[in-house]
Amino acid sequence: MKKAIIIYGAPVKQSRVKGITDTLGEELKTAGFETEVLYPQDLPADKLLYADFANPEIQDAVRRVEQADVVVVATPIYKASFSGFVKVFLDMIPQKGLEGKVVLPVAVGGTLAHMLVLDYAIRPVVAALANSHTLQGVFALDQWIERREDGGYTLTPELEERVRAAVGQLALAAL
Repeated sequence: MKKAIIIYGAPVKQSRVKGITDTLGEELKTAGFETEVLYPQDLPADKLLYADFANPEIQDAVRRVEQADVVVVATPIYKASFSGFVKVFLDMIPQKGLEGKVVLPVAVGGTLAHMLVLDYAIRPVVAALANSHTLQGVFALDQWIERREDGGYTLTPELEERVRAAVGQLALAAL
């Protein structure tokens, strides 16, 4: 069974990024992937910030990424860039740590101008990790992800379809 890992870059676990990653996770499982979510904010912050490559928790997280066939990098957009949680974690991945993997960047922002972060910020960072197959990515305005009273999220039908299509592309690319 193919493995997928979602790197969840929001600082809190109840953000609109969760709405899109929950849907991605369900779609990946339906497509036959063993799926897990990695939360960089749960790793020891001081070890991440000081690049402690010997830290066992960080080594385990990096190993889980290296064992995946598919990597989803999901982030909110802050100040026209992706989350610092994503950046400090990706900095811990070895130079060729994404070699042979399919990567899907996913971003949630407050304006359509934030869509450029996919191509001008996230894509170069994953390319530096020897990734040769990065999909176009999925961008969502935060207003396209509604928080429900039960704590869950509802995506607009158009966004849900784009997520489903992205997972279809991931599945084909990971063959």
